[in-house]
Amino acid sequence: MKIVVIGGTGLIGSKLVQNLRERGHDVLAAAPNTGVNTITREGLAGALDGADVVVDVANAPVWEDKAVLDFFETSGRNLLAAEAAAGVRHHVALSIVGSERLPGNGYFRAKVAQENLIKASGIPYTILRATQFFEFVGGIAQAAAVGDEIRLSPALIQPIASDDVAAALAEVAVAPPVNGTLEVAGPEAIPLDELVRRFLRSTEDPRKVLPDVHARYFGAVLDDQSLTPGKNARLGAIRFEDWLGRQAAG
Repeated sequence: MKIVVIGGTGLIGSKLVQNLRERGHDVLAAAPNTGVNTITREGLAGALDGADVVVDVANAPVWEDKAVLDFFETSGRNLLAAEAAAGVRHHVALSIVGSERLPGNGYFRAKVAQENLIKASGIPYTILRATQFFEFVGGIAQAAAVGDEIRLSPALIQPIASDDVAAALAEVAVAPPVNGTLEVAGPEAIPLDELVRRFLRSTEDPRKVLPDVHARYFGAVLDDQSLTPGKNARLGAIRFEDWLGRQAAG
């Protein structure tokens, strides 16, 4: 199959492209730095010519609420219109577990808007929602830091390695569309404050993590269901402790 990966040079995209090529597929890594831009539409029609499947793992370059919504809505409309013109048979999108449960977070609102465009497009689709990546735990710590203290909710989170996300996306991409939403998460749920505590310990960061049920996670107050998947989620194989060990050894 010819598979186009939108955002194919990023963290998830680059792993997905490699995975699909190893399976023998004709894969195009589409991104602004390869001449394909879903905002301006530059190179988009040519990239999708003859494509069977499109996997959208593009990430917004900005985080401000209105800008991120504009990005996902504009990119989504342009991409879906180009797919319809090219006769693409399966649209796959990476989204976030819990997006609809945290409307206080502008990024999550934008991902819900993106999902709604996909559902209304008429193109057969699969939305794969993933939990937070291990690779972003350091960023979570930094965002919540005030001096030497980091206040974080003790609500459960079930983070996942980016390698496991890419593997799940590869399987979804070569399978028939489900015209619905699937979930993928890491193998274990961990309180958010404890997750960051383990990360800081492994990186020999002396800052103290304090549990605070009122602490906001990028603008949203959490409970144990906010960032954890439902019962039928696919689970990744890589545990957080093993991933930390690899980072330390690498």
